[in-house]
Amino acid sequence: MPALIKTDYIGKLTWLGRVLDREAALRSTELTEVEARFSGLEGEAHGGLTRPSCSRVVTQYPKGTEIRNVRQLSIVSREELDQIAKESGLDDFDPAWIGASLVVEGIPDFTHIPPSSRLQAGSGATLTVDMENRPCHLPAKVIDEDQPGYGAAFKAAAKGRRGVTAWVEREGVLSVGDTVTLHVPAQRLWKP
Repeated sequence: MPALIKTDYIGKLTWLGRVLDREAALRSTELTEVEARFSGLEGEAHGGLTRPSCSRVVTQYPKGTEIRNVRQLSIVSREELDQIAKESGLDDFDPAWIGASLVVEGIPDFTHIPPSSRLQAGSGATLTVDMENRPCHLPAKVIDEDQPGYGAAFKAAAKGRRGVTAWVEREGVLSVGDTVTLHVPAQRLWKP
């Protein structure tokens, strides 16, 4: 029996981007197509098979410890970005402001899809969801560059809407307009 269940939820890739130099800026550069490799998106600053641990996993590892990179991609939902924009008082929310890799439209409650879910494109490219991506204060500066005075509202508006982090399980091309099918783990919720 398969460990992953193919669902009827199919999302559409409406935006692609990559962060070219994380030290210079969080902002993504928009793309129309990208090669997803085992090390992440080609040219993405968050790519690589390993990464230094950060504050998100400080309970497990001292900051800077080399660990497996399961945060190669930042995937967000168009519907949730629209909610963030509305709550922030903006007409629109540019995914580049938060260093997004992909924007998916059409999968409800996207930020809360189960960890280990897969998003599979027609090319065969498959992305494995690590976990919810929690909002932080870093996008505020980028947002304020384009929309002065609105950056401070991001962290609260993005709570529960910041999307997920993921890594490439199967290589392939991703293009704006592609569809991705959601596959979820076949397991009950944890009940300790």
